[in-house]
Amino acid sequence: MNQNQQQQKLLDHFKAQHRLPNFAIPHRYNLTLNPNLKNCTFSGAVTVYASLLESTRFLVLNSIDLVIHEAFFTDSNNHKVVPTEVVVENEAEMLVLVFNESLSLGDGVLEINFTGLLNEHMKGFYKGTFVDGGVRKNMAMTNFEPADARRCFPCWDEPALKATFKITVGNVPLELTALSNMPVFDETINGDFKTVCFEETPIMSTYLVAVVVGLFDYIEETTPGGIRVRSYCPVGKSEKGKLALNIAVKSLELYTKYFAMPYALPKLDMVAVPDFPAGAMENYGLITFRETELLHDELHSAAANTQRLLIVVTHEVGHQWFGNLVTMEWWTHLWLNEGFATWVSYFATNTLFPEWQVWTQFLEETADGLRLDSLEQSHPVEVEVHNASSVIEVFDAISYQKGSSLIRMLKEYLGDDIFQKSMSSYMKKYAYKNAKTEDLWMVLSEESGVEVNKLMDIWTKQTGYPIIYVKLEDYTLQFEQTRFMSLGLQGEGQWIVPVTLSVGSYNNCKKFLLETKVGKLDISEFHSSHFSSSLPNNKNKKVGEKPWVKINVGHTGFYRVKYDSVLTARLMKAIEDKCLSPEDKFGILDDTYALCEAGEESILSLLSLMNLYREDLDYIVLSRLINACYDTAKILKDAIYDPWNHLNQFFIDLIISSAEILGLDPVPGESHLNTMLREEIFKALATFGHKETHEELKNRFQIYINDRNAPVLPVGIRKATYISIMKTSSATDRSGLDYLLKLYREADAVQEKARVLSYIASSPDPELVKEALNLMLTNEIREQDTVYVTARISLEGRETAWIWLKENWDVIMKRWGQGMVFHRFIRDIVTPFSSNEMAEEVEEFFSSRVTPSFVRILKQSIEHVRIKARWIQKIRQDESLIPKLTRRLTRTPLET
Repeated sequence: MNQNQQQQKLLDHFKAQHRLPNFAIPHRYNLTLNPNLKNCTFSGAVTVYASLLESTRFLVLNSIDLVIHEAFFTDSNNHKVVPTEVVVENEAEMLVLVFNESLSLGDGVLEINFTGLLNEHMKGFYKGTFVDGGVRKNMAMTNFEPADARRCFPCWDEPALKATFKITVGNVPLELTALSNMPVFDETINGDFKTVCFEETPIMSTYLVAVVVGLFDYIEETTPGGIRVRSYCPVGKSEKGKLALNIAVKSLELYTKYFAMPYALPKLDMVAVPDFPAGAMENYGLITFRETELLHDELHSAAANTQRLLIVVTHEVGHQWFGNLVTMEWWTHLWLNEGFATWVSYFATNTLFPEWQVWTQFLEETADGLRLDSLEQSHPVEVEVHNASSVIEVFDAISYQKGSSLIRMLKEYLGDDIFQKSMSSYMKKYAYKNAKTEDLWMVLSEESGVEVNKLMDIWTKQTGYPIIYVKLEDYTLQFEQTRFMSLGLQGEGQWIVPVTLSVGSYNNCKKFLLETKVGKLDISEFHSSHFSSSLPNNKNKKVGEKPWVKINVGHTGFYRVKYDSVLTARLMKAIEDKCLSPEDKFGILDDTYALCEAGEESILSLLSLMNLYREDLDYIVLSRLINACYDTAKILKDAIYDPWNHLNQFFIDLIISSAEILGLDPVPGESHLNTMLREEIFKALATFGHKETHEELKNRFQIYINDRNAPVLPVGIRKATYISIMKTSSATDRSGLDYLLKLYREADAVQEKARVLSYIASSPDPELVKEALNLMLTNEIREQDTVYVTARISLEGRETAWIWLKENWDVIMKRWGQGMVFHRFIRDIVTPFSSNEMAEEVEEFFSSRVTPSFVRILKQSIEHVRIKARWIQKIRQDESLIPKLTRRLTRTPLET
């Protein structure tokens, strides 16, 4: 084999690997970027101080969509060598520098000059736009997670290859602000432009490097520990950054105390950018946000917007420890970043606003994780990642929601003090380093004396979770576990499950580890204490003479439970008698819905259970009931014939009494949770076509359209209003859509723009749905904001949306690339279907179009379709009984 053949073989070998070869390790980057905002291009130069660990003729690093103009390497003897060949492998996202002779071991310096385009796909170094004095102008910003630093500069773009970064941004128009991870070190002016140099960063991963060039106002505070914190907002809107600034300052102090580890940088900037694919990104010292997630508007931010802002800000600030200070070794361990940041955001929000009861609301996160992980096409928490382009697919409910739910389950098992002490030790041991899941388990084991790896390995390395079947024989509970799967398949797997249970009272509790497939527990001791109890507290109320048994108390465990008929009947009675906590009522409904979907419970059982929740006014319980109503209504609409719309009237009947208690208008001094609940209830009434709600909201809307200052449309009922408007819009009477588009075009508040966009595709008229979808192909809707439109396409418009997707596929691929926003097109347009025929049609269409970046989301979406198709077959077995049951349960007179 000659030298050229050997070289090609090595190049092919590099391309085939999912990790870079370890020939060289970078230590420091000097990076200069010169954006040209007029031409949407940039030039750059990077100097990398690196150590060669072995003698090699190749330097292999990451690069894509960059033009390499010059490269050379200077070794420790100051010997400068130029590569004989510069190989750019865009498919492998790799740059290979080939040298004639082997480079010697030791330290050296690699210098590369390059150019690139400020792309429009919101990744790498990309172009955004802002409006200044009515004129749309360009700005530039970066978004590198997971693997897009390589689109901005050639680098060793893997999380374990940490280095320091000294960043300079040139060619910045004088009126604009340039931001990066560190404070400004020096600034020089050259005519109408300036060059901004930043201090060197601590050691960190490439995906956390950030640069923003734009026009901003800011407000700032300093923490008691001396950290300067700023909120950068659009010009004239700096006051809208006040809440986020306040929360960031408080959470920095909170995390410093909890982890016993100070924030590592001298400043923390938060910047609202108008074009951003996710909610926010935790770049070290420079967190970038979608504007809706950072700006708080007293007039246009609903209670849910405010809570969301807190969760997002505390999540990203939490990343400054989990992710930035201690970083996962590879994307397989992404959950160490996202699971912990999700968990810690609820911890911080609960500490700051305990009256919001966010730990109860955390059950919605757990439910999202359980839903995705019940799929055959789910994946382990520790997921193998072999392709940089597929990393984006694991930023999902497994890494975030399941990850955070496992953390919560483990914390509950170990106890608060041990868990906090372990987190502090973990931070100290791995600060400025990288960690794997097993490193965390080791620290937790050392601090607790529990073999945490033995307990938790199977939860993170194995796909799915268990369902525990529970039977009662005399005074003995019998348990059996198996993997739960929504498709009704026979799942394999066995877990070590931290089981908690209460018998007849929350005073009678027990916890144990179910370590085998089957197990038993004697509960006779609880029977005697139940009968002797005379406590008047409602939570300890006796249910006849048979105590209820609740497994997974508080729904803190990541598993589902199916009770035998005896235990189920007792729990139903306990719900009726208001003996159970909101968390347990949520868990029972969530489990029952999932079991029904999987064919393990009948639809009649689900409807009967939902009926027991009709008088509940707890936010988390009623919110879960409303979501169950939405999903059940959709599947029943596809499954059975209901010409008189009796099913929708049943769902209205379940929530109408709560609506009457709360009323349409906010009450001064009411709780945050009641404010959120009102929004959910009236959205549901509007969705199910409640006549009086529609008429009242449409009347108020007409007054509001004529006078925007009229106090008739509080922010908490606007979503319900827009649903009502679109529900009665059609191609022959399109005034509702026209009014909403007028509102969108005139709105200044980003919250109001997002709110309107969320419902423009919700009309039952497919023509109006198509018009809304076509708007996404214009410049009128920012590319990031299409997620609002696709999320609520009406059931009647799903065929139209599918045809539209197929007809515009090439345009969509070109415009949105294949990132987070693109995934929403797949999920939101495919999953509403419910037949095997449609599943096959979708598979056929994508058979020649699928790429590694969305293969998983596509398979999951198709599986959701097949789950519903199977469920419909099961429902039709009870088709004649469903209308009879709903008519019997409905308390208000049915319209015919």
